[in-house]
Amino acid sequence: MRFLSICLLLLITVGAQAQTAAAPTWNSDLTAALQQAKATNKPVLAVFSGSDWCKPCIMLQQEVFSQPEFQQYAQSRLVLVRFDFPRSKKNKLPTAQTKINEQAAAQLNKEGAFPLVVLLSPEGKVLAKTGYRPGGPAAYDAYLTQLLAQR
Repeated sequence: MRFLSICLLLLITVGAQAQTAAAPTWNSDLTAALQQAKATNKPVLAVFSGSDWCKPCIMLQQEVFSQPEFQQYAQSRLVLVRFDFPRSKKNKLPTAQTKINEQAAAQLNKEGAFPLVVLLSPEGKVLAKTGYRPGGPAAYDAYLTQLLAQR
């Protein structure tokens, strides 16, 4: 019985580590994301978010980006980069990151739209712009696939 318990605990631990390892990494710099995209020949998904004040941004994060289905989809298909613009002092970003985010916004989000999701080619060409869409990760993954197929 003790052996069975140890085996079960080991399986649970390994399974949890495998799920954690499968989560894609979000870049915080457009240049680094584009370099990764070129190296892997994947498009970039750039997200402009107001994580502590923009309700659709929060919904997009909770309903799509933080879900295992999206993470699995993105792992093999996309290079991810996030530019956050929090307003609360407690969520203030380091000055260097704020500058990087502002530079990316000047290049890709001149309208100041939130949330804004920009799909870029590995060369940096804008392929599509979108935002929050209801329906969860499966619907969002299908929508992204459709946008990328049109290019």
